[in-house]
Order: sequence, then C-alpha cells, then structure tokens
Amino acid sequence: MTEAGYLPKIRIFLEMIKFSHTVFALPFALTGALLAAGGLPSASQLFWIVLAMVGARTAAMSMNRLIDARIDARNPRTAGRAIPAGLIGSGLTMLFIVLSTALMLLSAATLNPLCLKLSPIALFFLVLYSYCKRFTALAHVVLGICLAAAPIGAWVAIRGQIDAPALVLGAIVLFWVAGFDILYALQDREFDKSAGLHSIPVLLGVEGSLWTARMFHLVMLGLLLGLFSIMHLGSMFMIGILVVAGMLMYEHWLLRDGDLEKLDAAFFNMNGYISVAIFLFTAAEVLTR
Repeated sequence: MTEAGYLPKIRIFLEMIKFSHTVFALPFALTGALLAAGGLPSASQLFWIVLAMVGARTAAMSMNRLIDARIDARNPRTAGRAIPAGLIGSGLTMLFIVLSTALMLLSAATLNPLCLKLSPIALFFLVLYSYCKRFTALAHVVLGICLAAAPIGAWVAIRGQIDAPALVLGAIVLFWVAGFDILYALQDREFDKSAGLHSIPVLLGVEGSLWTARMFHLVMLGLLLGLFSIMHLGSMFMIGILVVAGMLMYEHWLLRDGDLEKLDAAFFNMNGYISVAIFLFTAAEVLTR
C-alpha cells in the first residue's frame, strides 16, 4: 500500500478509536504529574508521560474494537464502526495494537524501572475490560481501573514510587469513569439484554443506573475533598472542586428522566470539561505557590 493509501486508513483508525477522547484521561495524567512534582515536571518527563498515555489508550481502544467486532456488527448503533463495516481489517488493527503497546512500554522504560514493572498490570486490565461485559456487570468499574492508571502511572513516573495521594487520585478517576460509563451504557441496554451481555443498565434498569451513577460521582467528589485535605491544597483547588461539582450536577440534570437525546452533551462535552477543569485548577494551585 502506498503512503497515499495509508493516510485514509490512519484517519479511519483514529476515528475508530476515538483518539480525540484522549482528553478524558490525559488531563488526569498531567494532574498526577503536577501533584507528584509539586510544580512543573521536566519537559522530558512530560513528553514520555504523554507518549505512554497515547500508546496505552490507543492499544486499549484498538483491542476493544477488535475483540468486540462481532458484537458491534450485530448492534445497530455500532455496526458502522470501521472493523464490522470492513473499512479496516483485523490484521492492520493488530499492527496498530503492537505498535502502540511498544510505544507504551518504551515510554515506561524510559521514565523509570517501576513504570516498566507495572506496565503488564495495566495491560492486563486493558485486555480484561474488553471481555468483561460477557460475564459481569462490573465492566464499568474495570474501565475505571484502566483509566485510573493514568494519574497513578504519572505519579510513579515522577517519584518512582506509589504514595497515598496517587491512590486517592486514581480512585477519583475510577468512580468518575465508572459513573459516566454507566450513563453511556444506557443507550445499549436493550441490545445488551437481548445479546446476553452484562451491564449496570441491564442489571438495574434505567432508574437504578441513574442513581448508581449519581452515587459514584458523589464518591468522586468526596475523594476530591480527601485529596484536598491530605495534600494540604489551597483555594484554587477547592474552587476547582466546586466547578466540577456544578458540572456533574448539570450532567445528571440533562439525563434526569433517562432522556438519551442529550447523552452526547452529558457524556462527551461535560466529562471532557471536567477532566480539563481539574487539571487547570490543579495547575493554578501548584504553579502559583
């Protein structure tokens, strides 16, 4: 295939893995790096943290799309995705998985030995997530664990060890992601039920799912307050918590009656704003000290 022939495939691939959604996890990785450094990390550390994040997320999404290709082909909402639609083959997807995993491992090895030692654990959960909905409704929690690796990994990249604040920050991401993934899964509730797949919406229904997501996000806010306390953060971070609380309230208000017409605004827009807001207020707190 010529270079001109590869470019459309790369564009299709980036759309397939929703590369733009890296905004969900990357700001939390940068937040972890800022808090671990107590200021601005070195340019080299930031560079390899970003590459590790891009590699890990690209590998995870590629594996998910490949593993779920047959299920996606049966679901009207996802039948148009690149693999079931025949726009990208499994061989090319596997190549992207290998390359992005190699990028993640290279970045981890460059950062420090502990990052490299922890990489197989991260890869295990990335693979596990893609199979979870076949046997458990807790797939949303496993996805949260996968993204929680972003701030924890960034903390390890800076300090070479895992400390309590890193675990709290990881738990913040876990409950935030699990909460909004439950909301996102509402749109596939009927298909998942008919296909024998598992999710919180299948298990608890619409109302139960909405309340579970609300509780998860309340826990997230409580953990943000805990991080504020144990790291002795100041007014800028507290303002950030209040801003995030307001955005979470708006997100749940949009879906208050289970009306999925506003799901894109609630899921994509608000959660992108939330992760960026936490990073920006953390940066303002740390860098102005």
